[in-house]
Amino acid sequence: MRAIDWTDGTTERPGHIRLLDQSLLPQSETVLEIDTVDDLIDAIKRLAVRGAPALGVAGALGVALAVQNLDPAEVDKAIDKLRVARPTAVNLALGVDLARAARPDGAAAVLAAALKVRDDDIAASSAMAKHGAALLGEILSDSAASSARLMTICNTGGLAAVERGTALGVVQEMHLTGRLKQAIALETRPLLQGSRLTAWELLQMGAPFDLIVDSAAASILAAGGADAVLVGADRIAANGDTANKIGTFALALAADYAGVPFIVVAPESTVDTQTASGAEIDIEDRGSTEVAEIRGMRLAPEGIAAANPAFDVTPAKLITAIVTDKRVIRPDRGDRPDQPL
Repeated sequence: MRAIDWTDGTTERPGHIRLLDQSLLPQSETVLEIDTVDDLIDAIKRLAVRGAPALGVAGALGVALAVQNLDPAEVDKAIDKLRVARPTAVNLALGVDLARAARPDGAAAVLAAALKVRDDDIAASSAMAKHGAALLGEILSDSAASSARLMTICNTGGLAAVERGTALGVVQEMHLTGRLKQAIALETRPLLQGSRLTAWELLQMGAPFDLIVDSAAASILAAGGADAVLVGADRIAANGDTANKIGTFALALAADYAGVPFIVVAPESTVDTQTASGAEIDIEDRGSTEVAEIRGMRLAPEGIAAANPAFDVTPAKLITAIVTDKRVIRPDRGDRPDQPL
């Protein structure tokens, strides 16, 4: 099923959002039926739905829910609350704004705008997969391009979008065209999106892969164990600095040391030209519990405090290329995302 979608209404139940609860994967494939904006915000905050593209779709569909179900006086308050449910990913606010702009034309227009955000995301994922695979064919040696070992962090597949995804979509394209030797997935602490979600998706697609602890990535890269690193993004600044899952910056440093291409894959909607550089990106801290516990099991001593930034910023100078659904930007050649398409 799609990671997130809209279900048309019936006489018994109005239209609503259906999403796969990613917080329960891989042990349980549970579908949530979301009828209210508050329930959607809860799902976003506890990462039942996550990934920048999926959050953009969630934001747009959430506006449709608000307009459909709330009194007019309550709609703006609900939409404003939804818009800031997670601050780092630009797509959530963008999805909200795109659907909200149709509000003067009525509920049907709002829903149509939200569904367009969904459909545009599906098309973008397909385009990114093809652009990314083509880029690998250009920048890797002939042997590596035809039998690539690709490292990735966090989850950037169909679970992070509606279908297919961003960086993992490129991995899937390489696999489907017989050019993937091995995917290397970092476990991605503290919430293990790599071991729980990316490994699950790689199994679904039948791709060869290894799962590694985050701290093994640098030594594997230095030893020549990967041909390229592919990551997603939650916000791309005008100068090419990129916010992504915590650990991405360390991965970029290791790739730079090893001389391995470091490629960011994200939809054009993730480019935020209003944010000049990574220094202006608001980094969400999710509190101590996620670091000190795993699903209720205590790992650290009681009473300790833990810093838990969910994202970090990779400087543009460490990025070989940024692949979107519209173009390939080459920071290593002086390109910037704020240059005209």
